[in-house]
Amino acid sequence: MEKVNKRILALDILRGISVAGMALVNHPGSWKAVYAPLLHARWNGLTPTDLIFPFFIFIMGISMYISLRKYHFECTGPVLLKVVKRTFVIFFIGLALSWFGNFCSYWAKPAGDIGLGMRLWNSIWTFDHLRIPGVMQRLALCYGIGTILTLNIKHQRIPYLAFSLLAGYFIVLWSGNGFAYDKSNICSIVDHAVLTSAHLQNDHGIDPAGILGTIPSVANVLLGFWVGQLLFGSGKPAASRSEQLDRYLIRLFLVGSVLAFSGLLLSYGCPINKKIWSPTFVFATCGFAATSLALLIWIIDVKGCKRWSRFFEVFGINPLFMYVLGSMLGKVLQVIPVVWYGESYSLRSFLYKECLSPVFGDYGASFAYALIFVVINWIIGYQLYKRKIYIKI
Repeated sequence: MEKVNKRILALDILRGISVAGMALVNHPGSWKAVYAPLLHARWNGLTPTDLIFPFFIFIMGISMYISLRKYHFECTGPVLLKVVKRTFVIFFIGLALSWFGNFCSYWAKPAGDIGLGMRLWNSIWTFDHLRIPGVMQRLALCYGIGTILTLNIKHQRIPYLAFSLLAGYFIVLWSGNGFAYDKSNICSIVDHAVLTSAHLQNDHGIDPAGILGTIPSVANVLLGFWVGQLLFGSGKPAASRSEQLDRYLIRLFLVGSVLAFSGLLLSYGCPINKKIWSPTFVFATCGFAATSLALLIWIIDVKGCKRWSRFFEVFGINPLFMYVLGSMLGKVLQVIPVVWYGESYSLRSFLYKECLSPVFGDYGASFAYALIFVVINWIIGYQLYKRKIYIKI
């Protein structure tokens, strides 16, 4: 029997949509004029923006299964060394992005009338209040912990481990005032005790990328890994590409529907909340991610409607590089000075206030700036895409 190609383009596209989505929602023209769907839920609840990061983590879990399969899921010394090294590299890049953000902020707004040397020093030496948690840091921990777990646990037990982590985390939240939006929250208490307030983002005392929230985030990865096993694992080989895709669709819709409905139904007792990464948030977002992947497989791989997807494929083949690029470029645009009719602006503020707002209004201009920002990132990423340059972190 001829071997059936199991690769699915839709996986790269969903990953690319997630990365492009991060660039879109993180870089509006003004935070004072953002359409509601492009903001995170203030506390409990779920917006389209809340789906982006957990979608990426879920896809990372699927990709982990594909990647580790070539090592036969054996926890050998070289494999473990590679995992630990990559974990530290991604975590360090996250810290570097945090430092770069501080540098740009202090350089753009120096403390008083000081000399160039002192201004440079104040901008560089911001380690005493460097934010330690962050997007890349959480990705690193999820990748490292998730990989080590999946290399040392029988794969049929992976979903039970994920559900156990979520059940244990719910008990921690329930017993530690974990649904309170203030400093009495157990998540806030742990973060401030371990990292101190100087190294945290302060959202009513809560850092959305804090320590305890890493536990359910690992469950996101494990559920993604489990779905990867359902899709690409051992079983009776499909007789054709069409039969293989049908299997993907059935399994994804089934798993996605169960997880999404479980999250929504259980939210009556455990609110869906991104900032503490509640268990129901994990169920709902993993469910929506699985069904979204199924929809994309049907559109792209079954129906063959691929031309529109190239835009997102550029983001999907170099995801971490594109995220780092967007994060740095966004900060740079906020510090490049522009003088217009005697008024001083950053390049970002100039484009928003003087170029876009007169045409689109405040909210439309803010959204237009975000779209332009995404396109600029795409243009840079496309240069790598067309040369088949893949930057692996």
